[in-house]
Amino acid sequence: MTGTASELIDEMIAGLDDWRGPMLAKLRAVILAADPGIIEEWKWMGSPTWSCDGLIVVGNPHKGKIKLTFAHGATLPDLQGLFNGKDTGNTRRSIDIFESNAPDEKALQDLVRAGIAYNRTHLKKNAGKRGGQGA
Repeated sequence: MTGTASELIDEMIAGLDDWRGPMLAKLRAVILAADPGIIEEWKWMGSPTWSCDGLIVVGNPHKGKIKLTFAHGATLPDLQGLFNGKDTGNTRRSIDIFESNAPDEKALQDLVRAGIAYNRTHLKKNAGKRGGQGA
């Protein structure tokens, strides 16, 4: 697979010949609609990611499910209880999506926006301290 991140994600979705293809396409659209500054990336040899001032979420199809992993999910308010993955560390949280349980779109967008807010308040302000071009 070669091309831009968006093209690679398109190819991944097209290659999923069951419910996961349309579901990943829908999740992608919901994520991208949360903020005009979100960019798509292709990382770790085959993972679609969405970022805005830092990584927000990774989306991976697995056998029988799609997993959305939020980079800083442990710190995000999950008022609708979308996080149902088995990750219990101090950083990431995930949503396991099965054929019959698409997440509420507004709640998903709220999590994406919370991830962006986290990035803007915690990651961006520290960019200069890590040797990057700070504000």
